[in-house]
Amino acid sequence: MAGEATSREFLTFVLGNEEYGIEILKVQEIRGYDSVTQIANTPGFIKGVINLRGVIVPIVDMRIKFNLGKVTYDEFTVVIILNVANRVLGMVVDSVSDVLTLSPEQIKQAPEFGSGIDTAYVMGLGAVDDRMLILVDIERLMTSSEMALVESVAV
Repeated sequence: MAGEATSREFLTFVLGNEEYGIEILKVQEIRGYDSVTQIANTPGFIKGVINLRGVIVPIVDMRIKFNLGKVTYDEFTVVIILNVANRVLGMVVDSVSDVLTLSPEQIKQAPEFGSGIDTAYVMGLGAVDDRMLILVDIERLMTSSEMALVESVAV
């Protein structure tokens, strides 16, 4: 039974001074940041849309979404194209690090904070050597009502 469907792979990326991870199975591709077409009356964290091989893809800037200070776009800025809830979305991050396989022992439960900090989208913390990864439940985040990107799915 050991090792049977227990380890999970995460794509790691950087936002500000922190390293995050999302499940690799949600990732469709990684692209360099390119200009987007802005859409009026969208929240500030939605940069706009791009045309990806005939598919209109909304682009979310995660640094703005997570209130991580000044946003700068440089040669390291990338867009991670995700497939979430049968919808293609893009998220802008400062840079992509690598793909890591984490065992259950390396994934710790996120600590509880006061009511002022929303940890609903944090699935846990990944401990890799001297690194600490914030593991984001990207499906829960992108399908949340505040994102308004994906229609809520009736269960």
